[in-house]
Amino acid sequence: MTCTRRLPFGAEITADGAHFRVWAPRRKRVEVLEEDGGRPTALAPEDGGWFAGLVGGAGAGFRYRFRLDGTGAFPDPASRFQPGGPHGPSEVVDPHAFAWTDTGWRGLELEGQILYELHIGAFSREGTWTAAARELPQLAAAGITAVEVMPVADFPGRFGWGYDGVNLFAPTRLYGRPDDFRAFVNAAHAAGLGVILDVVYNHFGPDGNYIREFADEFFSPHHENEWGEPLNFDGADSGPVREFFQANARHWIEEYHLDGLRLDATQAMHDRSDDHIIAAIGRTAREAGGGRHVLLIAENEPQDTRLARPAEHGGLGLDAIWNDDFHHAAAVALLGRDEAYYSDYRGSAQEFISAAKWGFLYQGQRSAWQSAPRGHAGLDLRPAQFVTFTQNHDQVANSARGERLHQLASPGRWRAMTALLLLGPGTPMLFMGQEFSATSPFPYFADHTGELAAQVREGRLGFLSQFPSLALPEMRAQVPDPAAPETFESARLDFSERAAHPAAVALHRDLIALRRSDAAFHSQRPRAVDGAVLGKNAFALRFFASDAGDRLVLVNLGHTLHLEPTPEPLLAAPTRAGWRIRWSSEDPRYGGAGTPDVLTDEGWRVPAEAAVVLEPAP
Repeated sequence: MTCTRRLPFGAEITADGAHFRVWAPRRKRVEVLEEDGGRPTALAPEDGGWFAGLVGGAGAGFRYRFRLDGTGAFPDPASRFQPGGPHGPSEVVDPHAFAWTDTGWRGLELEGQILYELHIGAFSREGTWTAAARELPQLAAAGITAVEVMPVADFPGRFGWGYDGVNLFAPTRLYGRPDDFRAFVNAAHAAGLGVILDVVYNHFGPDGNYIREFADEFFSPHHENEWGEPLNFDGADSGPVREFFQANARHWIEEYHLDGLRLDATQAMHDRSDDHIIAAIGRTAREAGGGRHVLLIAENEPQDTRLARPAEHGGLGLDAIWNDDFHHAAAVALLGRDEAYYSDYRGSAQEFISAAKWGFLYQGQRSAWQSAPRGHAGLDLRPAQFVTFTQNHDQVANSARGERLHQLASPGRWRAMTALLLLGPGTPMLFMGQEFSATSPFPYFADHTGELAAQVREGRLGFLSQFPSLALPEMRAQVPDPAAPETFESARLDFSERAAHPAAVALHRDLIALRRSDAAFHSQRPRAVDGAVLGKNAFALRFFASDAGDRLVLVNLGHTLHLEPTPEPLLAAPTRAGWRIRWSSEDPRYGGAGTPDVLTDEGWRVPAEAAVVLEPAP
């Protein structure tokens, strides 16, 4: 029989039962096996290697596997839920049963966002959607506008980062059931927060992936991949593969009311076809949003700016790209560490001026670390299209013990860099716990066993050995074992630290409030910022606004700076009255030492390891 379906893959509930459809082009017979021992149901073959059919009476909660050519019992590649994990049976889910209350929510536009990356399992002691939802009002009160959830596609084991997902349509059972995820999104929208999901469309995980039993065609023999077998987006029989990933994007946006996707490691999504898979996924996600605005963000190590350009300008149609350049320059400025990929940066005043004006620092120049050109021209992109951060999951974990940058830098420099992040023209992103200076580390963790666990552990040590200091035997011994339960447990946030660290809470809340209330900072207009180097470690950023509302941000990551004379026009106030201090990172409420007047009878005096915001004096 024929059935009108929303998506080409998986199980969908109908009035008469559940309709199943799967792509298995090298199989002759596909059957649905009821987990409770019911009679197998053969699916009818369709053109192109598809099999489909109705199982009468099957509804939400029906558990099943597929038998292929009379052998085996495999989970559905498009399962909506794996209650026992990737090696267990699949479960039919009714995506329409949840009672949404967010009908007035319109989604996310790019400008004005303040993002917050989190890992559901480590975000709370319970590690569930329900526990995470309880914290959403606190994030909204801090000024966050959207949470970016690390991948949740199901994977084996008791814990993991999520980048080794194998059931891409099934939110992992570790955090709750699918409707718990929906309740989290619903609660976020009620609190005024958007939800973006990190998705991995460049490989499947190494354990629990049964998709090759259905179709070898999912994998490409023509491309290379750093983390696993590359996917077939442009070779023979790639049509259904492309459909699978487009359907996955649509499923998250439609069935979970998500506000956007963050596409992991897009440089590993190889496609030489005329219609790049990234562009196709983006179009599908936006269509799935209906009238809601859908925000699409890319991670891309080579910094390919085509990702963030519209199709009519030769781009792939996404909205924004993570800006690693800003992070790397900040890390060098704060710590002086210039090993490995940090060696292309100096943490200089000019780097921060250039990042504020142009986003990426490398837009085609040669990288000494990579011995090749890095980046692509992006002077035409808008400031908001660059997602800036001083912490994220990768960069925190790339220290020996998963320590956070604020634990390694001096307090004054950290406060100044936080001001630069939260007032800068890019789209700022915080990492969970950053807003209250969490002391919990965030090391790499993955609950693999046996030989795979050993390979992952050695692989992690091998990756970190690019940093000469971390290649030392005494430092290798400090790297936590990814498979140890205590490694995962150490990463859980302790929200009592909000009360224990009031200075950090006040710093972040005040900066976000200043950003959102002051037009000079929240406009994110192109060409609205210029800068001047004031010293080896000091610079000024001038934010231009109408009606004499300019703002001058002085950042000094070094010693107290005395300027006399000052032949720099960006320091000139828009009125003859001069400047006055609007905000300072040295406010005692933040743990600072106070800020005397910057303009004195002897010239300018810029305090050490501080950021100061000046506004025109009346």
